[in-house]
Amino acid sequence: MADRLSAREAVTALTDDFTELPDRIRESAPDGPLHWPGYDAAHARAAERTGERESVICGTARTGGTDVVVVAFEFGFLGGSLGERTGDRLESAYVHARAHRLPVVSLVATGGSRMQEGILALTQLQRVARESVLTREAGLPQIAVVRDPTTGGGWATLGAGADVVLALPGAQVGFAGSRVRPSDADPAAYTAEAQVAAGAADALVRPEDLRDTLGRWLRLLTRPCDTPAPPPPALGAPDLPATGWDAVRRARSPERPRATAYLDAYLTSRVTIGGDRCGGTDPGGMLCGFGEHEGRTVAYAAQTGTATRPAGYRTAARLVRLADRLGIPVLTLVDTPGAANDAEAERQGAGAAIADLFGAVAAARTPVTTLVVGEGGSGGALALAAPGNTWATPDSYFSVIAPELAAAILKRPPQEVETTADQLRIRPQDLVELGVVRGVVGPADRAPHG
Repeated sequence: MADRLSAREAVTALTDDFTELPDRIRESAPDGPLHWPGYDAAHARAAERTGERESVICGTARTGGTDVVVVAFEFGFLGGSLGERTGDRLESAYVHARAHRLPVVSLVATGGSRMQEGILALTQLQRVARESVLTREAGLPQIAVVRDPTTGGGWATLGAGADVVLALPGAQVGFAGSRVRPSDADPAAYTAEAQVAAGAADALVRPEDLRDTLGRWLRLLTRPCDTPAPPPPALGAPDLPATGWDAVRRARSPERPRATAYLDAYLTSRVTIGGDRCGGTDPGGMLCGFGEHEGRTVAYAAQTGTATRPAGYRTAARLVRLADRLGIPVLTLVDTPGAANDAEAERQGAGAAIADLFGAVAAARTPVTTLVVGEGGSGGALALAAPGNTWATPDSYFSVIAPELAAAILKRPPQEVETTADQLRIRPQDLVELGVVRGVVGPADRAPHG
């Protein structure tokens, strides 16, 4: 695909049983709505060269066993540009998807809006955005595969506006096309790799892996369930801590199982979303995605034991909202000493990002289950916790603030840190007694208690 397959070649490579949707041909004035000299001739040459009548083909197909509506851009037809007829086809595709409850897969390769149709071409982006919103409100997933190139309004609507964005390595991807960028612009910023690094796309997928990856995403995103995800069994120490400081020491132990171990044990397969769609990622602090647990889809957002950065909170909020729209239960794993509190975190909007996650969890209609697997450090941990459905492992704790910091705030000497930890009542069994968590989970062969 990186070598610019035609639209039909791309569809054939990724789907089965493609059936094109009926076309509604718009009558237009000679040389288009702006009477652009030579536009009809350019249109005719593009049709002869590609065998297509427009820059996009739309139809139904099957991918990995899932029925979909597929939209594929033909870059050879006037640079895959969007005009009024393109808008007609895209609108019809979205309407068909909603009428038949089908997800939308967009194979994007476009240079943007069509110059020969001027502002009327540009307004097609509003049509596409409206159809995308209606489809999102209908609870149907939208997945974009951004090919080479994906620029302009096509990237800013069908591409970056999708629920999940998969990108082909080496593809040119960015809002500014190569002919309109500043002369001194770094070309590396306008690549699929750069968009993944900036959190605007979720993953790079090699062409040979794309069919399987797309099929896996579709299977996971099209299986709603209204039953809460059960909390995972504990993987670490089975016994409860004797003191508050013992709880802290065990939660901070480098030998304690972390999020990756829990996700590997709980999910038979998983795919990841990466980035907050605001220019940031936090792969070392927050893991987000969808996986399969006992035959059903579960969305997950998991802290990794480090201080969580603003992009991590925003990515988790994005994950919770997407799962909520699709009716997929969510599992969150709490494990952080707290939110990142350096100056850069403040400049990146730490408070607003945490508030956004609090709001996403509070507003979720889909069931959210939380397991505290390590440190529960203050509001930076609580933002990820489900009110009324939070559990804890024996080697975890949850505190209003770290005991050392609590002692400092209270102007206590360092030797009183351990006493402060006891007074804060942060052990798992304390949290059960206080009604903060529902219970303490044991190993797989032991029932939760609380």
